[in-house]
Amino acid sequence: MAALSLPAHAADASAPDLLIRQLSLETLEAVKSDKAIQGGDVQRIITLVDTKVMPHVNFQRMTSSAVGRFWRQATPEQQKRLQEEFKTLLVRTYAGALTQVKDQSIALKPLRASPTDTEVVVKTEIRGKGDPIQLDYRLENNAGVWKIYDVNVLGIWLADQYRNSFAQEIGANGIDGLIKTLVEKNQKASGANTANASGAKA
Repeated sequence: MAALSLPAHAADASAPDLLIRQLSLETLEAVKSDKAIQGGDVQRIITLVDTKVMPHVNFQRMTSSAVGRFWRQATPEQQKRLQEEFKTLLVRTYAGALTQVKDQSIALKPLRASPTDTEVVVKTEIRGKGDPIQLDYRLENNAGVWKIYDVNVLGIWLADQYRNSFAQEIGANGIDGLIKTLVEKNQKASGANTANASGAKA
């Protein structure tokens, strides 16, 4: 798997495929050249993902898509909490993926889109040892700025992957129940990362 990273100067890329290419290449290089990340410093990876990737993701759209029809039933405060906790969950997911990066490279497939399209799918492959890993991105153009709103890993779109489990949780315990579950997952992951960091230092 690969994570996303986007330096400030790449944000002006006018074509979505060029944006993804630059984003992917610079992420891989950043990880390969950072000894702390190579050593398994999870907090360092989380910071990298949070500061470079997340400003270029439409989190409201990604979260509302994952929550599905229940999104409209949530209060503004509940929507805010869902976005915050879902973001934390995804940051940790990307951080975990980055710990696996060693000698991979990125290959961009031809973009099938017209210049007037406001939503596109950019397809890539992560190549290294073993079979290539499919990694595709859905992007939208809002006022001339391209932002990612869904990611496909090995044939599964992220929002689709979470939608069923989120719907089950909301059906059983309501929207507040889903928020509580996400909070607990993130706290558990945070505790595990802290313990791993302490063990590595010892």
